[in-house]
Amino acid sequence: MQALPIFMNITHRLCIVIGGGEVAARKVSMLLKANAAITLYAPEICTQLHALANDKKITYIEADFAENQLTGACLVIAATDDEAVNVAVSSAAKARNIPVNVVDSPALCTFTMASIVERAPIVIAISSEGTAPVLARYIRTKIETMLPAGYGRIAGIAGEFREKVKEKFATTQERRIFWEGVLQSPIVERILAGQEAEARKSLNALLANKVEKPHSGEVYLVGGGPGDPDLLTFRALRLMQQCDVCVYDKLVSPEVMELVRRDAELIYVGKSRDQHTLPQEEINELLARLALEGKRVLRLKGGDPFIFGRGGEEIETLMQRGVPFQVVPGITAANGVSSYAGIPLTHRDYAQACLFITGHLKEGSIDLDWVAMSRPRQTVVIYMGLVGLEKICEQLIAHGVSPNMPAAVVQQGTTQHQRVVTATIKDLAAKVRDAQIKAPCLTIIGEVVQLREKLNWFEPNKAN
Repeated sequence: MQALPIFMNITHRLCIVIGGGEVAARKVSMLLKANAAITLYAPEICTQLHALANDKKITYIEADFAENQLTGACLVIAATDDEAVNVAVSSAAKARNIPVNVVDSPALCTFTMASIVERAPIVIAISSEGTAPVLARYIRTKIETMLPAGYGRIAGIAGEFREKVKEKFATTQERRIFWEGVLQSPIVERILAGQEAEARKSLNALLANKVEKPHSGEVYLVGGGPGDPDLLTFRALRLMQQCDVCVYDKLVSPEVMELVRRDAELIYVGKSRDQHTLPQEEINELLARLALEGKRVLRLKGGDPFIFGRGGEEIETLMQRGVPFQVVPGITAANGVSSYAGIPLTHRDYAQACLFITGHLKEGSIDLDWVAMSRPRQTVVIYMGLVGLEKICEQLIAHGVSPNMPAAVVQQGTTQHQRVVTATIKDLAAKVRDAQIKAPCLTIIGEVVQLREKLNWFEPNKAN
């Protein structure tokens, strides 16, 4: 390590910037985040800096560099494209023992500007000591994806309770054990979910009882998306990595399951037509029982938990049992699959509405709102409609939909195994049968389907 990583308090302290271009503007923006008092010297400045000067956020003095401009500064940044000016700024600052940074010139610097991940008051700085700034930014991007935005709120609430914890726990070790327990408890999830009042209530209760290792179970209802693991949300991935038990459905793709914590217990509760591993009521009770045993339970569903995922029924039981839970939305199949198939669900020339339908058969018949499904200038998306596809198409034609209405069935959408069959609704069932399409699949009916020929981006060589 050739440079000491430190965090410098520059709030309301004078910082000098030499230069008026876009690079200088980026440095000024960073200094403003730290509440610095900024004076900028340059013969001319860019539009962004003009705006900051007009808003009195910085002081701009139109001038070439002179050594006396550094008087009283706590740090200096040179951001010009004139090497002679940059050398002069560096020499003048070093002579006055003022920290100086010269952009893209490590040899002229006494400090470098790190690549920042900010979750205020948590700040992570990544530095390559000026040798590889692009690599530092790349590493920052990786950390950004791993660190929830709510970590700053955790730090803020921890700060609120710091003195209370000191009053309750006499030694550093006792306080460390307490905070380690808190950080591994559902209290953290309450904060990340925006339930800060509940988190404060739980912390006060823990302190009142002087509990050192708070721990109770919780259920995470997480949408696993339509199949492609890259479509998971950051929160979904984080909860998948910290669960003790994963209760998962048939529609969760193997690629998504690979991201669940390796040593978590896996419980399969998938459903197929006329074949349920567990009835829904037993799944509801299973989730509650596991959480009441103190386990962090991941209820992982394909798509979104609240769109034909019966998530509402599950959280009703959890609320009745007093089990903490949170819901993480996922990209539902209609959105993900249609996008990967190159079929926009709405388009101002073809469809101003979209209808989501579940096509499950009930006692051998189909009970759907055919009138609503047959309205013009809309897109109808049918989940789980493969078995009844022929009857669905017949009923739509019987209720006034043109037999030539474009339609598509997408199998295993968003994955590398995606297959798409397009046809008119009068021919769709036969084409699907000939193609031996298998579940899981999604049916899309509407004029928008004809756009697939132009918009098919995911598998351009396999358009039907």
